[in-house]
Amino acid sequence: MMSRLTLLAFAAGAFVAAAAPLRAGDAGPFDAPAFEAAQAAGKPILVHIAAPWCPACKAQKPIIEKLRLDARFRDLEVFTIDFDTQKDLMGRFGAKLQSTIICFKGAKEAGRLIGETQPEWIEALAEKAL
Repeated sequence: MMSRLTLLAFAAGAFVAAAAPLRAGDAGPFDAPAFEAAQAAGKPILVHIAAPWCPACKAQKPIIEKLRLDARFRDLEVFTIDFDTQKDLMGRFGAKLQSTIICFKGAKEAGRLIGETQPEWIEALAEKAL
């Protein structure tokens, strides 16, 4: 049986994890408040619009994860939007296709790629957000 303190610590950890921005490879819904906070803080942001059935999205995912782990991109906030279930966000970002990557430098869009799977092109896009 868990003590109250252990239960509270577990619940607090779950809340903090739920409030954190989604990183490449994470499953779950886009977090609008975290995205807006990252924009307001002027952080570099990468938004990946992906579908689980999309071959290009699957190819992009490890490239984005590798960038996220690179020291140059340590401040890069990565958010994932599910193409199939989050159509409202597609309109917000002006995206029509899965495998779309959009980078922001704070609140300003720095660039976007659609269907690109070349690591150097995705890295060059992410650099525009720094």
